[in-house]
Amino acid sequence: MTRAREVILYTQPDCHLCDLAAQMLEQCAVNWYAVDIESEAELMHKYGSHIPVLYRPDVDRELYWPFSAETVGAFIEDEI
Repeated sequence: MTRAREVILYTQPDCHLCDLAAQMLEQCAVNWYAVDIESEAELMHKYGSHIPVLYRPDVDRELYWPFSAETVGAFIEDEI
């Protein structure tokens, strides 16, 4: 199984679900960084009502909330 090189967490300020998603990523020991969707109109349009969203640029895949630590792990390991 191949681990993702990095994961993007699309988020917004004051988003408690985004905070939970970040905690899951930390538990999974994943290389990740957050992108505030309010920084770009296109991201706001695409993800505005769906955050948090995980994105794997290495395989061009997204994982929409709700997800669990187990789901995140499977997403990272290419099992879903």
